[in-house]
Amino acid sequence: MARMAGTAALAESLLQVAVVSTTSVAGGDICTTTRLRLTDGRSAVIKTRPQAPAHFFTTEADGLRRLRAAGGVAVPEVLAADDDCIILDWIEPTKPSTDLAEAFGRALATTHASGAGGFGADQDGYIGLAPLPNRPLPTWEEFYASRRVMPYVKAAVDRDSLSLEQAAIIERAMRKLPSLTADPEPPALLHGDLWSGNLVWSADGVHLVDPAAHGGHRETDLAMLALFGAPHLQRILDAYAEAAPLQDGWVERVPLHQLHPLLVHAVMFGGAYGPRAAAAAQSLLDGKP
Repeated sequence: MARMAGTAALAESLLQVAVVSTTSVAGGDICTTTRLRLTDGRSAVIKTRPQAPAHFFTTEADGLRRLRAAGGVAVPEVLAADDDCIILDWIEPTKPSTDLAEAFGRALATTHASGAGGFGADQDGYIGLAPLPNRPLPTWEEFYASRRVMPYVKAAVDRDSLSLEQAAIIERAMRKLPSLTADPEPPALLHGDLWSGNLVWSADGVHLVDPAAHGGHRETDLAMLALFGAPHLQRILDAYAEAAPLQDGWVERVPLHQLHPLLVHAVMFGGAYGPRAAAAAQSLLDGKP
């Protein structure tokens, strides 16, 4: 009860609106999420974490605003953010449907097509609690190898989540990267952590939350979405491809784009994620994804 009172007081200080009630929201193991009912009739959601990393919530807010401005997939409005929390407009969830999935696929294509200034972002960020280097590089291949894969290979080895032999397989795949990719495309605005837990299905469409927004390759978001599955995934992918056709062979490149999230999970959770990342890299080297 004391924690809830503290959360309400924090929200009131930022919103300058009194909180009528608070309710815990299930899901997520990084932050505490609480629904707020406000005296002006609105509902909001506040995410908090004691001793959060520097700029953790403000970086999330910047990413949400950037995605919202793209005019594609819906994104909740950021009501406030500081070093202690982020407060968003409440999105009432509903059951996933094929119609919502189709609309989401098309909207995601619009988000990606809104473009980015380059491969990377103006500031480093986070994926989960893991640091996410974003300093731009001229090509996607350079950016992906140097900012997305190799830093996490090193971190996974340091945490004994990846053997030296497995790391060497991934390094060989990165050296072969130019031959593994499609024809160059302009930087797409990515969500950057697009798994099903970061989709809120509502009656007025799917909303994106918890981004790691940056300029990258659009196939990366699709591969991340496929990594852990999502409701009506095939309809999402089909609708996306109808709106923005993908280059030939994109399915065969899915393991390439899944290397980063697999390595992030290897760093954060260990287990089988390191070997899975090495297997994905080996499949690319073998030409048998």
